[in-house]
Amino acid sequence: MGRKAGGLYINPKKFGATGKPCMKEMVSFLSCVSLNKNNTDEKCSKQKELLATCAESQITQNTYSSIVVPVEGKA
Repeated sequence: MGRKAGGLYINPKKFGATGKPCMKEMVSFLSCVSLNKNNTDEKCSKQKELLATCAESQITQNTYSSIVVPVEGKA
């Protein structure tokens, strides 16, 4: 009984929070990698591209939000 050695296990309880960006894309990419141990570049290219696009959008959102400075004294 138990899991096979060398296998990738993703605990769904740790990914339950909805505030984590790109979690759906990351889980789909990791699932693809765990299913296709060989030739992951060919078979998981779509998931990898989606994850990279999501990560890039998060980077641009974070840089824009850090530029905006709140105005003090307004109530």
